[in-house]
Parts: sequence; C-alpha cells; structure tokens
Amino acid sequence: MSLQDRIQSLLERTSVRNFILGVIVFNAIVLGLETSKTVMAQAGPLIILLDQICLAIFVAELSAKLFAYRGTFFRSGWNLFDFLIVGISLVPAAQGLSVLRALRILRLLRVISVAPSLRRVVEGFVTALPGMGSVFLLMSLIFYIGAVMATKLFGSSFPDWFGTLPRSAYSLFQIMTLESWSMGIVRPVMEVYAYAWAFFVPFIMATTFVVVNLLVGLIVNSMQDAHHEEDIAATDKYRDDVLERLIAIEQKLDRNRD
Repeated sequence: MSLQDRIQSLLERTSVRNFILGVIVFNAIVLGLETSKTVMAQAGPLIILLDQICLAIFVAELSAKLFAYRGTFFRSGWNLFDFLIVGISLVPAAQGLSVLRALRILRLLRVISVAPSLRRVVEGFVTALPGMGSVFLLMSLIFYIGAVMATKLFGSSFPDWFGTLPRSAYSLFQIMTLESWSMGIVRPVMEVYAYAWAFFVPFIMATTFVVVNLLVGLIVNSMQDAHHEEDIAATDKYRDDVLERLIAIEQKLDRNRD
C-alpha cells in the first residue's frame, strides 16, 4: 500500500473524524473565551496559543487530504467548504481586515461536514431549494397582495405601520411571525376598524399555518430522500465489498486446487 493510500485510509477512520470533531468543538470554546476580557487578562497568551494549535491541526488535516485525494479533493463540495472556512482563518487580520478575526468562529461550521447527521440535514435543505423557490414565490404574491390591501385599508389611520407599501410588508411579516401581532398591531387597528380581523386572521392562516408548513414539509421530504440515498450507497458499498471478498476466496480456492 502506498503512502497516499495509507493516509487516505487514516483520514477515513472513525477515530480520526471524532478527533477532528473534538478539536472543532474545543476551538469554538476557545474562541468564545477570547470574547471575555477577564479571561484574556488572566490567560490571554494561553488562549491564543490554543487557538493557533487548533488552526494548525485543521491546516494539517487539509494538507493530508490534499495529498491523499489529489485532484479528487476539489470534487467534493464538503472539502471545498472546509477549505474555504480554514482559508478565511489564515487571512492576516491587518490593514482593515481585522473583521476577519471574528469570522474564525465559522470553523465551528466544520461540524456539519464531519457529523453525518448534520450533513444529511444540510443536503436535505439544499435539495429542497428548487421546490422552496415556488413556495417563496407564492409567499411573495400573498405578501404583495396583503401589503397593497393593508396600505389602502389602514394606511391613513396607522401610517407608521401601513403608511407605505414597505411598511405594510414589514408589519405583515411581523404578524406572520406572531410577534406581538395581537396586542401590538391587530387590536389597536380593530379599535378603529372593527372588522380588521377579517383581513388579518385569513392572512395569518395563509402564511403562518399553510405556506410555512409547506416549507417544512419540503425540507423534511428532502432529508428523507437524502437519508434514503445514503442507505442505498451504504448497501451498494457493502455488497461490493462482499463480492470482492467472495471473488478473492474463489481465486484462493482455485489456486489451492491447482
């Protein structure tokens, strides 16, 4: 077995992946401690050293992957994701780029690429994006119609909430999230327009309980499809491994007969 194959086999071990996951979580804790002035005053050099050690481990891991996988490394979207996250951390925080220091916390997102369950969630979400586009278009139409109606119905009496189309859209968005929608907006409007509930209640039913549930349903279905595809891939891999072993056993038996 070549050195490249040995490194690739090492990187694919569960123990190595769990170690990287532990380093990611530990690094997130370290970066959180950096925000504490008290902690930095007492153990600032140690915190910075631990952060640099974690970054060195990430760089070593990516370097090993680049050596082991060569050109195929960039064919994986998750490898590109890790490469970008670690690359941002290596950009020097100087000459107006000090804001990039805050972006180091993005290393925590590497948990997504290491943990299969989280990766499945993201893959399901990405798969659901095309279908979500239609739902977002439907929601945009509902919001536009509702904003126009709210502006014409309530704009003269409540210009802060419904005086313009953007204000109406924002107020309707607040109502959709059910954030202080009743006592904060709808009941004051109903004191002037007694039948305002006939507009707001159907709007909430259409957006909060129908459209949002459509989005959730699309994401859940996509996650189930992604999980099913993973199961099929695992089954195919197991079948191929068994076939290879059977072929090897048959070849060994044939050699023994000869």
